[in-house]
Amino acid sequence: MAPKTLPEPLAADQLSLRIDPGSLGFETTDELAPLDDWPGQDRALGAIRMAAGMAHPDFNVFVLGNPGSGRHSAARALLRDAADAKSVPNDWVYVNNFDAPHKPIALELPPGKALALRDAMQSLVDELANDIPAIFESDDYQTKRRNIEQTLSETHEEAMNALVEKARARGVAILRTPMGFGVAALRDGEVLTPDDYDKLPEDEQEEIDAAVAEIQDELEAVLKEVPRQQKEHRRQVEELNAMMAEEGVDAAIAELRRDFDGLEKVQTYLRAVRRDMIENAALFLVREESAQAGAFPVATTKHYQKPQFGRYMVNVMVAHDVANGERAPVVEEDLPTLANLIGRIEHATENGALVTNFTMIRAGALQRANGGYLILDARQVLAEPFAWDALKRCLRTGEISIFSAVERFSLVSTVSLEPDPIPLKTRVVLVGERRLYYLLAALDPEFGTLFKIEADFDDRIERNEATTGTYARLIAGMAARAGTRAVAAAAVARMLMESTRMADDSERLSLDISGIADLLREADHWAAADGAETIAPAHVDRAVAEAEHRAGRLRALSQEAITRDTVLIDTDGGRVGQINALSVVQIGKTRFGRPARVTARVRVGSGKLVDIEREAELGGPLHSKGVMILSGYLATHYAPDLPMSLWASIVFEQSYGGVDGDSASAAELFALLSALSGLEIDQSFAVTGSVNQMGDVQPIGGVNEKIEGFFDICAARGLTGRQGVLIPAANVKHLALRQRVVDAVESGAFRILPIGTIGAGIALLTGAEAGARGAAGTYPEGSVNARVEARLTEYAEARRAFVARANSKEGGA
Repeated sequence: MAPKTLPEPLAADQLSLRIDPGSLGFETTDELAPLDDWPGQDRALGAIRMAAGMAHPDFNVFVLGNPGSGRHSAARALLRDAADAKSVPNDWVYVNNFDAPHKPIALELPPGKALALRDAMQSLVDELANDIPAIFESDDYQTKRRNIEQTLSETHEEAMNALVEKARARGVAILRTPMGFGVAALRDGEVLTPDDYDKLPEDEQEEIDAAVAEIQDELEAVLKEVPRQQKEHRRQVEELNAMMAEEGVDAAIAELRRDFDGLEKVQTYLRAVRRDMIENAALFLVREESAQAGAFPVATTKHYQKPQFGRYMVNVMVAHDVANGERAPVVEEDLPTLANLIGRIEHATENGALVTNFTMIRAGALQRANGGYLILDARQVLAEPFAWDALKRCLRTGEISIFSAVERFSLVSTVSLEPDPIPLKTRVVLVGERRLYYLLAALDPEFGTLFKIEADFDDRIERNEATTGTYARLIAGMAARAGTRAVAAAAVARMLMESTRMADDSERLSLDISGIADLLREADHWAAADGAETIAPAHVDRAVAEAEHRAGRLRALSQEAITRDTVLIDTDGGRVGQINALSVVQIGKTRFGRPARVTARVRVGSGKLVDIEREAELGGPLHSKGVMILSGYLATHYAPDLPMSLWASIVFEQSYGGVDGDSASAAELFALLSALSGLEIDQSFAVTGSVNQMGDVQPIGGVNEKIEGFFDICAARGLTGRQGVLIPAANVKHLALRQRVVDAVESGAFRILPIGTIGAGIALLTGAEAGARGAAGTYPEGSVNARVEARLTEYAEARRAFVARANSKEGGA
C-alpha cells in the first residue's frame, strides 16, 4: 500500500506550459496568414455543411457547445457560403380575395417580380383614377347617358299624353296635385263641382263615375310603369357605365397582363381585379375633399394611397433583388417572438373598433428565410411564449400559418384574417448549449424528428506542433479583424499558455475563441497605454492581472477572512484529525480556490461514519458518495475479520453553504486515518483529490485555482519552504499555474507533490511510513496502517466486552 520512496516535489518547468518563442517561426503575427476557419471543429463544421446541403426536409441542425466557441459565427459563415451556391427563392405577396376578403390570397412569384407586381398595380390604379373620370366626363358618354334619360322621359310623357287625350274625350280631367295625380269630371271644359254633380240626373252620374273609374285605372297602370322604367333606366345606365369602364380597364390592364404572362395564379388574380374594377367603377369617381388652405401647399396624395383603392394593393411579404446579385437568404432572428417568427396581422382603430385587412399582414423570420436558412438561439426561442410550438408546427406541416397568441386564447373578439399559408422550404439552425440539446432530446418527442443533425463544437484541441502553428494563425486573424497591433511571438507564446489554463490542461488548447479574443483586445489596450508598436508578453500579463483584479473582490474577502483568523486555517504545525482541504468557488465568471479545514473525530461505535454535512442537509449527493467510499475503504483495509466498531464524524469546519463533489474525499480519509492513528498531520500541506475504495487517488477539476488559493494564504503569512499542496498524480498534466507560484516553487519556497495512493499521501502528511501488510498478514510495527488497525481492533474488543457485560447484567437480573 505504501510506496518504497515518497513522491518528489514537481519541478518548476512541470507547473506551466513553456514555449520557446523562437520555435514559432515568426517575429510578429503580421508575418502569418490569418486563419479564418475554426480549428479543431471539423466534426461540427461537417455537420453544418451536411445540413446546409441536404435536400430532404427535417434535416434541421442543432449547433451545440459552450458560449464563446464560435458557434454562431461558424454557422453564419458556412450558411452564407452554402446560400451563395443556391438559386434565389421565389417572392411572395398577399393580395385581396374579392370573394372572401377575410381570406387573403398568397401569390408565389419569380424572384424580383413581387415589387414589379406591386408597382404595376399602383400604376394601374393611378392610371384608372385619371382615365375613368375622363371617360365619364367625355362627350360620348354624356351623349349616350342623355339618350337613355331622354328615352325614359319620352316614353313616360307619351303614355301620359295619350291618357290625357283619352280622358278629355271621356269628359275627365287628370289633375296634378301636391299629393300626386288626381282624376275629376269635366262639364263645359270646367271641373265639375260636387254640388253640380249632385244636381245631375242619376244616369249621367253613373256615366261620369264609369268614365272616372276607367281613367283612374289606366292612370294607375301608367304610374305603375314608372318604377319599372326607372329600373330599366338604371340598368341601361349601369350597362353603359360598365361598358365604358370595361373599355378603360381593359386598355389599362392589358399591358400588365402581358408583363405577367405565364403566371396562372397572377392571371387569375388580375381577372378578379378587372371584374371588381368594372363592378366598382364608382370608386374612381369619388371626389377628393378640397385641400386645406394655408401658407404652405399640401402634397397631393397619390391615388393608390387613397383608402378606397386599398383593395387593389399588393402586400409584398418577401422580395429578392436579383439585379444586384442577391442569393438565397440567411436570416438571423435575435428576438424570436411568435410574431417575429411566423409573422403577424396588425390592426387599426376605426370608430372604436379594431379592424384589419390583407395590407396589414407582416412577414416574420420564417417568411424572410424561406428558400434559405434561418439561425435562431435555442434559449431565446424556448423563452418566448408559443414560439417553440409555432416553429415546430411550421416545420412539421411544411407551411407558415400566421396566428397570434390573442387569437389562440380568444382573449379579444375582433375582426381578423385567415391568410393563405405559405409553403415552407427553410433549413432551421438552432444554436444552444449542450444541456438544452439533451433536455430537448429527452423531453420533446418531436425534437429528434425535426432536428436530425447535431453539430457539437469541441471545447479543446490537442496541443502539438501543428495545432500550435494553427493557433498562432488564429490569433493573427483575430488581430486583423479586431484592428489591433501585431502580436509578438513571445506574446503569442504567453497567450498559448493562457489558453492551456482556460482548457484546464497543459496538453490541450482552449477553443474558447471569445475568451482569447477578449484577452487580445485587452492586451492591445495596455500596449496602446505603453505606446508600444506590438503587443508584448508584458501586455498579456497585464491584461490577465487586470482581469483577475477586476473580478477579485470575493477572492480578496475570502483570503482576508483567513489571514485575519476569522476563518481558521493552519499553515504550519501539526494537528491530529485535522487537514486542509481545497475547494473551488465559482460565482458568475469568477473562479478561485479556497482552503477549508476538515476535521475527523472517532470513538467506539457500531460502524457508523457520520457525514455532518449530509446530516445538516448541506452536503450534495456526490459529497455523500465520497464519504460512503471511506467506509468501504476502512472496512476492507483494516481488521477485516472483526466487526466494524467505529463511530466517526467528518465535517467541513466553518462551512455555512452547500458542499458537493468528491474532490475532498482524499483529505477526509487522511483526517480520519490521523484521528485513528493518533499521528499529527502537517498543517503546512493542503490536499485535493478524490479516492476510490482501493485507495487510489483520482484526478479532480480546478487544480490550478486550488493550488493558487492555498499558496496565496501561505504567501500572505510568509512562505516557510515546508508548505505545499498534495495533488493527484493524474492532475500533473492539467497544471497551468500563475508565475508567482512557479517562481516560489523554483526558489524552493513552496512545494507541489503528486500522489497516486492514500499510502503515499499519509506518509507525506504524517512523516510516518504508511506500511504494507506482510506475509504474516500484519502491518509493520509503528506504521500508520498498523496504528489504525490496532485502534479499530481495540474498538472491536471494547465493544465486545461492553456487550458481554450488558448480557451478564441482564442474565443476573
